[in-house]
Amino acid sequence: MPNTSSRTEATGLTADQVAVNGAEPIAPAVVVVGEALIDLLVDEDPRHPTAWPGGSPANTAISLARLGTAVAFAGRFGNDRFGDLLLANLAANGVDLRHVVEAAEPTSLAVVTRGPDGAASYGFHVAGTADWHWSARELADLPPGRLAVHVGSLAVAMEPGAGPLADWFGRQRARCVTSLDPNVRPALVGPRERYRPRLEALVASSDIVKVSAEDLAWVYPDEDPLTIADRWHRDLGPALVVVTFGADGVAAVHSGPSVRRRAVQVSVVDTVGAGDAFTGGLLHWLAEHSRLDRARLADLPADELVRALDFASTTAAIACTRPGADPPHVGELLTPSHSSNHAVRPIP
Repeated sequence: MPNTSSRTEATGLTADQVAVNGAEPIAPAVVVVGEALIDLLVDEDPRHPTAWPGGSPANTAISLARLGTAVAFAGRFGNDRFGDLLLANLAANGVDLRHVVEAAEPTSLAVVTRGPDGAASYGFHVAGTADWHWSARELADLPPGRLAVHVGSLAVAMEPGAGPLADWFGRQRARCVTSLDPNVRPALVGPRERYRPRLEALVASSDIVKVSAEDLAWVYPDEDPLTIADRWHRDLGPALVVVTFGADGVAAVHSGPSVRRRAVQVSVVDTVGAGDAFTGGLLHWLAEHSRLDRARLADLPADELVRALDFASTTAAIACTRPGADPPHVGELLTPSHSSNHAVRPIP
């Protein structure tokens, strides 16, 4: 992947932080690829929205970095003030930027409003913006030594870049564990009949899939989300399929008994970035316990999966207690006291 060095003056980043060509000081364990965009949070006075760095893959990279996993982010950054803000925020959070691409297009925007329960809704301004224009020449195969690559959301759904990125993602499965969070945005991905086979091809290239029940309800109307997860696991090949149900907890399908866990109870400010924090927590736990390996992931015991899901759920719960995409640092997480009150049980 190409590097960029022309953002140093605008962002105040060092050459190493914006990934100038040269020696790699620390090889990232995980590479996250996808969009980094601006969330414009609109509260009571729409004349004064607040700009927050966002984008599901970028949020996931920050979650991993804050938890202590060495992570690199590969994204296309608009050459504007918002692009500078996104780069500076990733760097400030310890995310490796050696794979970023400087783009001629402007930064993407998402207008975010919150309901009374803190649930977020999104309106996107993405026509002609930077995140969706990946080309094959911008996507070199990863070097050896990476444990996993994670992709997701709009970057793998919106043309013209979705096709080259999906092809690249499929090739990386020969090099490392592959992880996917589709984070479906129905207003932007096109008709579900056309999106569904694209999503299933990505699932077939993945070892880990994290998906929300809301996503599955749109892609497969009138089907039970756990039936879909089981079918993906059985027929398409991912070793682990995790379905999040928001306040109703999380379920996982893998080679052993399926597992379901309750949500961690917190006072919700908003849900912006909660799913991304969950994904970061899950990948971090697997990396910390030497499970980001295809063979070891395939025989993941149910008791370890319980601990991984509880850790990821706690990560997401803490993110819900503050505004915007703001995942917790590792010091904020403790072993959930409620964990011993749950039993591993088959999903009906």
